[in-house]
Parts: sequence; structure tokens; C-alpha cells
Amino acid sequence: MSSSDLTARAVHLNSRLRGGGTDSQSLALAQGLTNLGWTIEMAGPAQAPLSSVAQKFPYHCLPRFRPVQILALAGVLRRTRARILHAHHGDDYWTALLASRLVSPRPLVVFSRHLAKSPRSPISQKHLFSSADAVVAVSSFVAQVLLQGHDDPASPVPERHHRPSCRIDPAKVHVIHTGIDTQRFQPQDPSFSSVARSKLSLAAKEFVFGVVGGFDLPVGKGQRIFLKAAQKVMRRLPKARFLLAGSGTMDSLLREDIRHLGLEERARLVGQQPDPLSLHHALDCLVHPQIATEAFPSVILEAHACGRPVIASQLDGIPEAWAIGGLGHLVSAGHPEELARAMILQAESPAPSATEQFEAHSRIQAQASLPVQATQMGNLYRRLMSQRGKPR
Repeated sequence: MSSSDLTARAVHLNSRLRGGGTDSQSLALAQGLTNLGWTIEMAGPAQAPLSSVAQKFPYHCLPRFRPVQILALAGVLRRTRARILHAHHGDDYWTALLASRLVSPRPLVVFSRHLAKSPRSPISQKHLFSSADAVVAVSSFVAQVLLQGHDDPASPVPERHHRPSCRIDPAKVHVIHTGIDTQRFQPQDPSFSSVARSKLSLAAKEFVFGVVGGFDLPVGKGQRIFLKAAQKVMRRLPKARFLLAGSGTMDSLLREDIRHLGLEERARLVGQQPDPLSLHHALDCLVHPQIATEAFPSVILEAHACGRPVIASQLDGIPEAWAIGGLGHLVSAGHPEELARAMILQAESPAPSATEQFEAHSRIQAQASLPVQATQMGNLYRRLMSQRGKPR
């Protein structure tokens, strides 16, 4: 990076910082850019679950009332003379645009789109993304939704029925995959897995399938589909066990499904696990049975980076994430019978060899790691600044 780039400052706007995937990804990106020599400052709420984490960067507290928040952000931009204003949540896009218009020279506005959805408002569909200087889609499928829309009228999930396209110059859309920490998520020796399994009271000879993710109503990550498939799998595989890791509003519903399907001795809700690396290595196979919208699931990247096979739904951005590691199977979404067949096939097949695990990790590291994501984002920032011209 040249000396002029070293002085480039970007403000990342995140008015939530509640702990979801977008929040953790935005913080990881900020750290990755900082590691590359960028000056990254954060703007967000004074009190939120991740505010203290964000405050390891130069941090600007913003009020929650939106009109005042816009004025406060404009003040931050004037003081910092930021070249880039980068917003990560849909709620923050208009805030970023309006604040940037109150500042001269105006900073370049970048949106990261972490959702495979279109904005609900027709005004936003027509004007929001076209007003930004660049829109970063976390997967090619997200870019497709923005540029072309997507219809799935047969889906049982209403939000999939119609996702309209947005008015935007295709040249403004840039696909940069979400990155994961491949130094943390990597294959481990068998003794590590043994310890991880013992923490969850899993026997060595049991074949353990697991779903990792939140399960808020109405459909979570497809956990109910997983349990229906588990009922079929246990008839063929008496040593199979089924874990649901995460939390959400479907807790009582899932417990009732376990009881109704006769899975009391086979399936368990294990809550939000504090150590995702240990969790991945406790599983023999990650299952991602999503039936709702999905942009680019990091949990699949994490499992593959650990050398674990993944059985996942073939919808939205899931195949794009799965194809990088390539261990396991893709199945049609919402079909317990097909999912059960894939689970049985995986359990009756040899586990990935050490070589296959290493190769999967290497592919994730080369294509979807945090340094790769930060490098690609930094390159985008430089191109945008070059097109705008040097600061006065």
C-alpha cells in the first residue's frame, strides 16, 4: 500500500452491534482492513452487546433517534475527513446516504449487502442502491437478487415467493465473499475431537449430525426438517445422534417435535455453544437444512475449514459457499426423505481423509478467509478513490 493509501480513513457504520452474523462479520472486516494498514473508525450505539468490542477501534457513539443520528454521523465525517463511509445493515443505508450529503467533500458511500432479500419499500428498490458508490454483495446470488430479482412461488416460505430487482448500475455491484478465520477453524488431531465430544456427552462410536444456527420462528434454519429426517435415519443407523446448537423462539416447538417423533434418546438441544471450533469437531457431519432465504452461510465455511463434511440445501447462496470446501452433499430444500438418504450415505461412507481435510481447508483459506476478504475490500476502496481522484 502506498503512503497516500496509508492515510486513507474509512468509517464503518453499524447502528445495531447486537451480535448477529452481520455484526460479527463487520467487526472482523474492520480488523482485517486495520491489519492491512487502513485507518478504520467505527460509528454505532453507545450501549449494545458488541459496543465494547467495537470500541477497540476509534469509536463514535451515535444516538438512536434516526434524524439526530444522521446529523451526528455527518459531524463524525467532517471531523475525521473520512474518504469512505461503509454501511453494513439495511437500516443504515439511508442514514449513510443522507449523512454523506451533508459533508463536503462528500465521502464515498459503500453498502455491504449480507441478505438475499430485496428492500420492502419501492422507494428503496428504485433509489437506495443506485445512490451508493458501490454495493458489495457477499455472494453472486445476492448480486443476482439485486440486479435480476428472484421468484420461488412454490416455496412454503412467503419471503421466497417474490424478491424484486433493484435499480442499480451493474458496474456498482461487487461480489466479495464473507471471510472466516482459517487460522482458528482448521483440522485437528483425533484427540481434540475426543475431548470436544466428551464435553457434549457423546460416545466415540456414535455418528453425530448437527445443525448450528438460530431457530427463530417461523422456520429457523430448517431444524424441523432435520428432525423429520432424523426419525428416518435412526431406523437405519442406531448409533446416530442429532444435535441442535443455537437458540431462538422455536425452542418449545422443537422439543415437542423431538418428543412426537420418538427422538428423546437420540436428539438434543445443546444451546448456544461458546466454542464453535470445539462444536464443529464434535460433529461428524454438519447439516444445514435451510428452507428460507440465505445469502452465504459462514457456518458451512467453518465446518469445511475444519475438514468436516456438510449436507446442505441447494438454494440461494448455499451452493456457492458449499462448493468452495466441497465435502458432503447438496440436497433439495424442504424434503426430509432426500435429506435422510444423504445423511445415511454420508454416515456409511468413509470419513474425509487427512489429505481431503487439508485440501478443503486450503480452498477456504484461498477463497473465503478474512485476509482475502479484507484484501479484496481494500482493493475496492482504492479503485473507488482513484476514480474519484485524490483528496483536496
